[in-house]
Formats: sequence, C-alpha cells, structure tokens
Amino acid sequence: MSKAVSSPEPEPALPPAAAAEWLLPFLDFLAKERRYSAYTVRNYRQAVEDFAAWLKQSGRAPDAFAMLGARDVRDFVIEAQRRFGRRTLHNHVSGLRTFYRYWMREGRLKKNPFTGVPLPKLEKPLPKFLTESQMLKLLAGPDTLRAQEQIGEFTALRDRLVLEVIYGGGLRVSEAVGLNYGAVDFGTGSARVLGKGRKERICPLGDTAMALIRKFRDTHARRPGPTDPVLVSERHGRMSPVEVQKLVKKYLALADLPMDITPHKLRHSYATHLLNAGADLRSVQELLGHASLTTTQIYTHTSVARLKEIHAKAHPRA
Repeated sequence: MSKAVSSPEPEPALPPAAAAEWLLPFLDFLAKERRYSAYTVRNYRQAVEDFAAWLKQSGRAPDAFAMLGARDVRDFVIEAQRRFGRRTLHNHVSGLRTFYRYWMREGRLKKNPFTGVPLPKLEKPLPKFLTESQMLKLLAGPDTLRAQEQIGEFTALRDRLVLEVIYGGGLRVSEAVGLNYGAVDFGTGSARVLGKGRKERICPLGDTAMALIRKFRDTHARRPGPTDPVLVSERHGRMSPVEVQKLVKKYLALADLPMDITPHKLRHSYATHLLNAGADLRSVQELLGHASLTTTQIYTHTSVARLKEIHAKAHPRA
C-alpha cells in the first residue's frame, strides 16, 4: 500500500527573519505597553500578515513596508474588499495604521500611507437587546429551575448572581468574570471594574446584585478574600467567558427568548433601559466605560425607535 504524500506546509507571508524584525516588536508593544487584549493582538497580527501576503502576491517583497504610497494602499483596499466584509476591512486597516504609527515612532518609517485611506462606509445596525419584560423573564430562570428541583441552591444563586451582575452593572463579560471581592464596595453598592485598555471605572451594581453578592459570599463562597473572584464555577474556580455564554443560552431557551442574544447584548439592554428611563447620554457613556460619546449614541437610535412605536400606537394623528 503506497504511503500518502502530505502536501507541503504553505510558506508564511513574512519569512522568520522579517517577522522578527517587523512584526514581533510591534506585537510586543501592543501587549506590554498598550496592554491590548490577546484577541486584539491576534487580530492585528492577522492584519499585518495578510498585508504581507498581498505584497508578496503583487510582486513586492513581503516586508516592503517603507516603499509604499497612498496609491498602493488604495489598490490593497480594493482587492481586500473582495475577501473581507466591511467591518473586518476597517479593523484590518486600523491595525495596519497602528503598525505604521509604531514604526514611525521608532524612526524606521517616515510616512503612514494608511492615514486617510478611503474605506467603504460601515452599516450601523441597531444593537439587539431584551425588553424590560423579557429581561425579567430571563432573570427569573434560575429560581424557576430551583423550584422545579432541576438545579441546586448553589447553582440557582450563582446563576442569578451572574445575570444580575452583568445586567445590573452593564458589565462586559470579561469585566464580570474578572471582578474580585476586593473591588466591590459594599458601602456604596458599586465596584471598581477593569475595562478595555485596562482602564478602571466605578460601576453601580444595583441593590439586587449587591444583595446577591452578600448572600452568595456568606453562604457559598469558599474564599471571599480581596483577590478571589465573585463569579465562580461549580468547582469554585473563576468562571470563564465561555461558561457565562453557555449559562445565558440555557436561560434564554428556558424563557423562550431569542437565542442570538449574547451576554454582551445584556449590556445593550442595560444601556437601552437606562436611556428609556431618562438617563442622560454622558452618564450612560461613563457607566459603560466608552471612550467616545459616538459609541454610546447608537443606543439613542433604539430609544427613539421605541418612542416612535409608542407614538404610532397612542397618538390620534400618528
């Protein structure tokens, strides 16, 4: 029987020497100085490697970063539109712009050809969220399963705590699972949260979430020390984002709610409910930890859409 011949491994877009010279110092800068997440560093790496592959395919040296002008970059963007969606393309160009800025700062490059490059406009879909009544159904899930004796007291209380901390504080999943007891101020009912770019902010968690944190700490937490996690797994280790995602899916199914709702969309729900109740945009921006007010403004469209719906139903001239 003849032995199958394995296909040769594809050559990397950047040869090892070029990667060590251009790519690795940049990634090190992102991770250690800018403190970007591993996810962002990975995406920026992919952006540089894809650009290097395009340089190679177009007959240039894969590390010919210093020899490009605005026209070359426009050619790259036109070709990349055939392979990427608009948001992915924007993210790649953002990564490459940062790459060039870094090497300009280091004195190796003199210009950034990605500055001002025209890109296709991004579609701005409204964020998906749960209504207040839907949110109540979701939050009731752990108690429902406990009453049916499908889960124990620990799981019911822990699951309620997860949902209430994310919704009550508008936290990202990474912020929720990273929350330690030492960051919770039981006097003010708030928590110090480490957000994107390792920026710290104070988040009110709400009376319900705070009561659950106290109860869980006093009845089930094995190690409620300052550096111990608030949200723990069945084995009392720190919960992972994947565990939180699975938990949310379980209770969405139980409440017969849309299964495309993610933990991050509970944060969308939090922001939308605040604005619907009359909170001002600047306050919501601070609560969410958004660097730009523009990022927060997308929630106003959702609130306006709801107001128009109410107007259409209630006004005689609508």
